[in-house]
This record gives sequence, structure tokens and C-alpha cells, in this order.
Amino acid sequence: MILLGVNIDHVATLRQARYRDEESIHGGFIEPDPAAMAWLAEEAGADGITMHVREDRRHVQVEDVIRYQEKKKTRLNLETSMSLEMVQLAQEIRPESVCLVPENRKEVTTEGGLDVRGNIERANEVVRELVQNGIPVSMFIDPDPDQLEACAEIGAPWVELHTGSFARAWYDQEKRELELSTLREGMRIGVELGLRVNAGHGINYENMEGAKTLESIYEFNIGHSIISRSIRTGLQESVQKMRSLLNG
Repeated sequence: MILLGVNIDHVATLRQARYRDEESIHGGFIEPDPAAMAWLAEEAGADGITMHVREDRRHVQVEDVIRYQEKKKTRLNLETSMSLEMVQLAQEIRPESVCLVPENRKEVTTEGGLDVRGNIERANEVVRELVQNGIPVSMFIDPDPDQLEACAEIGAPWVELHTGSFARAWYDQEKRELELSTLREGMRIGVELGLRVNAGHGINYENMEGAKTLESIYEFNIGHSIISRSIRTGLQESVQKMRSLLNG
């Protein structure tokens, strides 16, 4: 069975679009509440919750994460950059896992994988620091053999393969098969290197048909599509539908 992690960042994006200047970030007239939606996703069958606290705090706030942890039923996967500030924050929050991702102040959402090979000294420092403090680390990378090998070299226990290129290619049969082939190879190399392989970015209710053929993937982390569907059908139905497609 492939696990489903639900990313609720865009619940916070909606709230911040209107209430970013308020003194409080939840309660009263302020909605929606990312923590409450995370609890609801868990009740609907999510195997874990992903929250990305960005350096510029553009959507999820630290308070959202702390409030979620008060009543969480599954586990928290905290996405952060490799900056000193964010690594220290991760150790204060103490999630069940951390996923290290690149950050670009101009991007709407994370685009592209982390360059572990090009930043191997810093990546090594961060992975060692977090793992020594009992926090498993996943590296969000493109399915590139060199990046996978770099992750293994620094002792990262997990990777999360960036599936954005596959998602964009889904409606082009030729490109789709090429991207799936690239992901399969990345998955194979990762498993051979002893890494646990997760995947995510751009996975939706249509391209899941192809994504779920990556049978050695341990967990898919999916956010935007689930939150988008929930506007029409509700979050509970959206999570349950994705789970059924993933393991049907």
C-alpha cells in the first residue's frame, strides 16, 4: 500500500490572502484554519500531514504547526529550507520528519528539486544535525542519478522525487512515457542505494493513474489538487477519493 500525505499549505494561502494583516491567525471571523483542515484530513484517512513553513512566512505560520501538533493523530512532515534559521526551527518543532526543499522568494510554490550535489557540504551538515537529534530527513530532489547518489553519500535516509515534470507532461503521450521512465529509473536507483523513496508535486486525480504505477514509492505527498477539489466536494471526500485512486 502506498501512503498518502496531505499538504495543507494552500489552506493557509487562502487565509493569508485576506487576513495576513490581522493580529490573530485563527478564531472568530478568520478562516480557513489550516490546523482544523489538517485534523479533518486525518479523519478522512490521510497517513500524514505536510506543512511548509517558508522563510518569508507567506502561507503556513509557526503557530499553525504548533496548533496542529496539539491534536494530531498521524504525523507531521515539515518542509523547510536549509537555512540556519529554519533548521533551528525544525528542531524546536520536532516533527516526525523534515523534508528539505529549495526556496525562491518569487515562486508561488516550490519549483524544481534541491541541488544536493552543488550544496553537499551544507546538506551534509543539516542532515547530520537533524538525524542526530532524532528527526529523519527527506531531500526533495529531481529524479537525477547524481542527486540520488549525493543524498546517499550524506546519509539522508529518505528522498522525495519531484514529479512536476511528469505532471506537466501528462497530456502528451510521448512526453508522459518519457517522464514516467525517468521517475522509474530514479526510483530504482534510490531503492538500490538504500533510500526510502517518496514522491510529490503536481499529482492530481487524473495523472494518479500513471503515478501509482511507481510501485516502489513509499508515500505520495499531495496538496494543491486535493485542496482544489475540496472546494467542490469537501475535504473529506477529496482525501478519500485520492486514497481510493492511489490504492484502488
